[in-house]
Amino acid sequence: MAKLSYTSYILLLLLVVAPGSKGQGQNNGTDMTPLQKHVSFFDRNKDGVIYPTETYEGFRAIGCSVALSAVSAPLIHAFLSPKTNNGSLPAITLPIIVAIIAKGKHGSDSGAYDTEGMFVPEKFEEIFQKHAHTNPDALTSDELKEMLKANQQPNDRQGWIASRTEWEILLLVAKDKDGLLQKDTVRSVFDGSLFYKLEADNKSLK
Repeated sequence: MAKLSYTSYILLLLLVVAPGSKGQGQNNGTDMTPLQKHVSFFDRNKDGVIYPTETYEGFRAIGCSVALSAVSAPLIHAFLSPKTNNGSLPAITLPIIVAIIAKGKHGSDSGAYDTEGMFVPEKFEEIFQKHAHTNPDALTSDELKEMLKANQQPNDRQGWIASRTEWEILLLVAKDKDGLLQKDTVRSVFDGSLFYKLEADNKSLK
């Protein structure tokens, strides 16, 4: 039998271990917090655990390029997996457990999710009250940058990078024909419905 290279061994482990790692609770969308609903789109097989391959598939489903999807998936999991893996799954597979996604909440964000993953309407409204200067119900690219800068906490480079990445990807995939990020669109991100709409739109284009 031929010896496996180290890289081949890791790939084989990801293929064998990850798909069969159950026991985290079926993700059927009931009794989920808004933050859990937000990320559950990327739990493609709805087993309660998200793996890098599923995040890649999710990014492709909403219309992101192969390059962006391939880069984003491992970075997201490298950031979130250590915070949301309770030790029940092999760390090498970089799992994100949906049930405890609130542990992955980072700083320098809008505050529209609280520490339990619940939606905070007042913080959501503040986004537009403070930064939507051109249109009260939409953000321009410059206004988005202004918001990110205003939310940046001192000595929180990791949180700021995470926030910036999330919002810039959102602008890329969800801006309207005028380049604006509409309030209703942003709201649908927080309740978890936007990704399913983008997937349906993307399928219809094909």
